[in-house]
Amino acid sequence: MSNLAARLRRFKYRLRHDFFTAPNIILVLAIVLCLNWTYRSIEAMSRNWELSERLNSAEKTLELRKIEIETGELENAYLASDEYQELAARKFAGKQLEGENMVYMPENSERAKTKHNNEVASASEEKKEYSNFEQWMMYLWP
Repeated sequence: MSNLAARLRRFKYRLRHDFFTAPNIILVLAIVLCLNWTYRSIEAMSRNWELSERLNSAEKTLELRKIEIETGELENAYLASDEYQELAARKFAGKQLEGENMVYMPENSERAKTKHNNEVASASEEKKEYSNFEQWMMYLWP
């Protein structure tokens, strides 16, 4: 038992004189403060980034709303113009100016609709595929 008591006294002495000295306590305290400061700084930067993202989103939404309002105002101004009134009267009421004649064209035939499609297809078929080397030679020495 005395051996255990002696060991405990030596352990207490060693803790008090080797580990719990003023420089060691100050060093541990400094490390804890640095870690706390680092954590708080990262937390503040994260919060600032979140707030800036929300601000940017709100600014984009505001700009979009301003553009929508401006577009609506321009559309209202166009709908109130004489030009639109005349076009609407021509389209919906069948109105026309003096001296104008309506000409009704027949629908295009299937042959007329597909004419240009065939020309584009034949032009792409005639194109020869050149290798990369041939393309460079044609570029350098035309």
